Amino acid sequence: MAKILIVDDEEHIVALMRFILEKSGHNVSSAGNGQEALRVLGVDPSDEALVLPDLMILDVMMPIMDGYTAALAIRNCPRTAALPIVVVTAKGDMRHLFEAIPSVAVFFEKPFDPKDLRAVIAKVTAGK
Repeated sequence: MAKILIVDDEEHIVALMRFILEKSGHNVSSAGNGQEALRVLGVDPSDEALVLPDLMILDVMMPIMDGYTAALAIRNCPRTAALPIVVVTAKGDMRHLFEAIPSVAVFFEKPFDPKDLRAVIAKVTAGK
């Protein structure tokens, strides 16, 4: 199954997603904000030796560095530019912010149904 990085500052959301995704057979890691995600991905600081996930689930509203800023940095790094991103937000439709980031595969709203999360991840990771 797929390696998935969850980037969200709400620990209970991360725990719920981790439970759902690991139960489906995925390997899950997490980061609490955009800056931590960039470090885990080897974007900032640059570290080409780090293994990239197959998919990242990215919250928009987070402290230190928000999801939009992190997604721009990921897009601008050649190594991570094609990393599929599932944007998760409680702020309604944020699609307009992410139009310039072609690797954003899906937008997903909180609260979410676990079945819908599994379906979205299965669609994005098909073939992994």
